[in-house]
Amino acid sequence: MCGRYAVTTDPALLAAEIDAEDETEGVELDVPGFNVAPTTTVVAVVSRHSREAPDDPATRRLRAMRWGLLPHWQKTLGGPPLFNARAESVDEKPAFRTAIKSKRCLIPMDGWYEWQVLDPDAKKPRKQPTYLTPVDGTRLYIAGLWSVWRPAGAGVDVPPTLSATVLTTDAVGPLRAVHDRMPLILTPESFDEWLNPDAPVDPVLLRPPALDVAERIEIRPVSSLVNAVANTGPELIERVEPGSEPGQLSLL
Repeated sequence: MCGRYAVTTDPALLAAEIDAEDETEGVELDVPGFNVAPTTTVVAVVSRHSREAPDDPATRRLRAMRWGLLPHWQKTLGGPPLFNARAESVDEKPAFRTAIKSKRCLIPMDGWYEWQVLDPDAKKPRKQPTYLTPVDGTRLYIAGLWSVWRPAGAGVDVPPTLSATVLTTDAVGPLRAVHDRMPLILTPESFDEWLNPDAPVDPVLLRPPALDVAERIEIRPVSSLVNAVANTGPELIERVEPGSEPGQLSLL
């Protein structure tokens, strides 16, 4: 789940919003966009110490990352992109248990897409693309992990690839009607603790969000145009009548 999302704010504005230094300047990004997909270059918020002054407090930075985590021990870029990680088992998985210790990040989103199954008992059930976004138009910040990767045998002079994954959790409240999983939404009061590179994560932060967080999310049926990553315009998040495109929504 959460294989597509939208973020429409310029990185410089995001940096100002979250009081972070923008380190994405000069990097070709696939955001802002209305149809962000795995393996593209996205924006993530991290907290790191300065190399020049490592004893100074860590500060927030906005960095460009490949969506699909590459564990540091992986030999090549090949293989399925690890764009999601289950929050409840993230410390047990070899691909993620190093990152959860000190490389936690936030992934800014306007909203994310799910494909809700219609008439599940039908012989050929259909899926309705659905956009989930805060009713009040505010931003979502999703818990994520990141890594630093270099090809096997590469020297330190080879620029690393930064990559990230989105944490998911059990869906809460009305969102369970759409999918049994959802991104792990964090609230502003938990940002500093989540990003802190000097302390292990509090297990409480890995629990599903509170019911009131889920109740502030609009469940909006949208066009099947979002199925194709080539489609990137604002029409992707416009409301449609559920099931209004039966010829395009059949599951294979």
